[in-house]
Amino acid sequence: MSETLPPTPVELPTDQVLVLKVIPMPGDCNANGDIFGGWVMAQVDMAGSVLPARYTDGRMATVAVNEFIFKQPVRVGDILSFFSKVVRIGRTSITVKVEVFAERYRSQGTYIKVTEASVTYVAIDDNGKPREIPRK
Repeated sequence: MSETLPPTPVELPTDQVLVLKVIPMPGDCNANGDIFGGWVMAQVDMAGSVLPARYTDGRMATVAVNEFIFKQPVRVGDILSFFSKVVRIGRTSITVKVEVFAERYRSQGTYIKVTEASVTYVAIDDNGKPREIPRK
C-alpha cells in the first residue's frame, strides 16, 4: 500500500486580488467530514463576482462555469483565501479566474491550493437581458 504525501505548500499569487476570506464550519460538511463541493462552488461564485461588479455598473448574473477543479479537500476550520483576476472582458460578459488557497487551522501561514475555477458573468438590465458593459 502506497502512502499519500501531503500537498506541497505554495506561495500566494501576487498578480491577483484577494476578494474573500472565509472559514467553513461543521454545518458545511458532507457525510465524509469534508466540506461540500457545492458550498465551495457557491463561495467561488461570490468571490468571482467581486471584480466584474467593478466593471458592469449594475446587475450581472453568472452565465457559465467554464472550469472547476477541486485539487484538495477543504476541511472544517480551514482559513480559505479566494484570489481573482479578470481574464477577459467582452461586449456583455466578463470572465474571471478564481484560485482558492487553504491555511489548515493548525498550520497557519502555510498555504495549499484547494480549488481553481474560471467563471463568466454577464451584465444584465432590469429585465434580465444582456446589456453592454460600460467602457471606462
